[in-house]
Amino acid sequence: MENILITGALGYLGQSVLNRLHNDMKEGKINSLTAMDVRSVKDSERLKNVNYVELDIRDENLWKHLQKEQITTVIHLAAIIDSQSSPRAFQYEVDVMGTQNILDACLKVAVNRIIISSSGAAYGYHVDNPEWLQENDAIRGNEIFPYSAHKRMVEEMMCEYREKYPQLQQTIFRICTILGKTTDNLITNLFEKKHILGIKGYDSPYVFIWDEDVADCIQQAVFSEKYGVYNLAGDGAICNSDLAILLNKRYLSIPVSLLRWALRVGNKLGLTQYSPDQILFIQYRPVLDNRKLKREFGFVPQKTSLETFLYYLNSRNKTIGDINNINILTP
Repeated sequence: MENILITGALGYLGQSVLNRLHNDMKEGKINSLTAMDVRSVKDSERLKNVNYVELDIRDENLWKHLQKEQITTVIHLAAIIDSQSSPRAFQYEVDVMGTQNILDACLKVAVNRIIISSSGAAYGYHVDNPEWLQENDAIRGNEIFPYSAHKRMVEEMMCEYREKYPQLQQTIFRICTILGKTTDNLITNLFEKKHILGIKGYDSPYVFIWDEDVADCIQQAVFSEKYGVYNLAGDGAICNSDLAILLNKRYLSIPVSLLRWALRVGNKLGLTQYSPDQILFIQYRPVLDNRKLKREFGFVPQKTSLETFLYYLNSRNKTIGDINNINILTP
């Protein structure tokens, strides 16, 4: 049976995955479970029979913990998502070099499999992106966005390791925008503004995935014989203007030159946390096609993009606008 280690186990997604696999362990489906994170956990919050390791993924002795617990599968979720929270060099060290350290540790102790959370941001925000991105489309990232650039670098590294070390089987999930009951980040902050901001001439569709679906999919990957790269997203996409309808808010469609000027001034004055660079995020947001996930990996998200967004609104007791007056985009 599997001996599993989760990095970033105390994070937003990590805790959901940890709880699911803990239940699997109680039911005898896996042998052992190790939760690794840089944060400490209170004794009162520790799950029974889970091995908690307080360790940085960059630690050169990481492999010893894998060896001690005879780890067969690593679920790598540790990453820095908020690029404004730390220097870029530190983010690179954690996201890219930390992942390399994990890969090398896996090879050193003959781990069978690594499951990793990537992102749709790895595709990058580009004017010539396909309308719906599939797994064989180019991974280009954007240098101005550390998270996007580092996800691209990690995936390039994973590709190199796949070719050199096929014995370490890989499952990579490129995850779209995650929403759930407690989601609170730079994207959800946009939904809390008085108006919904858009750019004139751009639909800027969103694809959402329910956080519970993400955890379920990763759990399924532990027991699946399927490997590869998969877009992890709900069905359908919702344009920015339709999100405004659902939010019962005014939609402001602003010319790109005016928006760039307003963000530059507002950011300098401390009136907004968003910089002119964020315009690319609105203009060319990656829209993920999930058909390979359903067809080849065999996972069908419980909630569509629309259902995920409505769930998010309901969890915050928001009054929902006219659902019948929006258009759901499909591949």
